Amino acid sequence: MRRRVWLMSGIVFILFCFACVSIAETPPPLNVKKHTVAGKYVTAKEAFEMWKGNPDKIKIIDCRTQEEYAFVGHATMAHNIPSKLWTGKWNEEKKAFSLQDNPDFEAQAEKKFGQGDTILVMCRSGSRSAASVNRLTKAGFRNVYNIVDGFEGDKVKDNESYFDGKRMKNGWKNSGACWTYTLDPKLIYMPVK
Repeated sequence: MRRRVWLMSGIVFILFCFACVSIAETPPPLNVKKHTVAGKYVTAKEAFEMWKGNPDKIKIIDCRTQEEYAFVGHATMAHNIPSKLWTGKWNEEKKAFSLQDNPDFEAQAEKKFGQGDTILVMCRSGSRSAASVNRLTKAGFRNVYNIVDGFEGDKVKDNESYFDGKRMKNGWKNSGACWTYTLDPKLIYMPVK
């Protein structure tokens, strides 16, 4: 009898440990620009596995601009809801074109998803998506994750490498996850007129 109790206790403990490991999330990234108030993080590879395991329940938002989504490529199942919009104005200080907040971001997310849905948000490399997760959390969404390495990934930092400075280190596009250039009208962002 005593042996059975120990055996059952051991089995329960092992199952508990397995359950904890299977729902473990990625720890907060080192780059604080990728931190969120929700505190939920996944890598692109983990996000793809989550989606494959439950495609009806796991929703993916690509918060990059329409131009990035169309011309750089995107995850085949990702809804494009840009959190920032391209202005076409050059920012001399940043040496880049300026982006401005999309005032329609939260409203578009609310049209497509419920506040209890599991939503994984990606941008190019994880910083813009962190800000987008914060906006969605403030709007009442409760289960929102930042895809910390984004679609293109982080830059390779190796002066000896041909790939130095290129976004080839990680990210959705480099992980083996499915992606495309083909636009699906059900997934693209259409600005409110």
